[in-house]
Amino acid sequence: MIEITAPVLIALLVLAGIAAFYGAMGVRRFQLRRTLGTFDVSIRTPKGRWMLCMGRYGGAHVDLLRFFSVSPIPAFVIERKGLDLGGWRKPEDDERGRIPPGFVIVTLLRAEESIELAMDYRDYTGFSAWLEAGPIAGSWQI
Repeated sequence: MIEITAPVLIALLVLAGIAAFYGAMGVRRFQLRRTLGTFDVSIRTPKGRWMLCMGRYGGAHVDLLRFFSVSPIPAFVIERKGLDLGGWRKPEDDERGRIPPGFVIVTLLRAEESIELAMDYRDYTGFSAWLEAGPIAGSWQI
């Protein structure tokens, strides 16, 4: 009969916890990708770093959920109201290793702030259509 010592048992429990965490992340990603209106996106954080997220359209906002997380709470919420599209550009040399290949960088403008998102060009066309198809300015209240 095989005797399991305490350190071996602790190591097995830690490995099981890690496997459960990655399994939960996979299930969460699968569930999010099944719903319409989700896309892969990266956002430049206020500290200047790129964070990989999953975007989810709402009626008046886009939720950005952390990619490597099991939390259902979005890390960032971008409100549609007052948001203007500043255009897109290809990543510069120093940005290429920080965002997924094939992504373009989209600049969003609101009053005095600028938000940068990186997304696939096909997702950008859907995002720009969603943004421009918003209600007429002044016709709704939040």
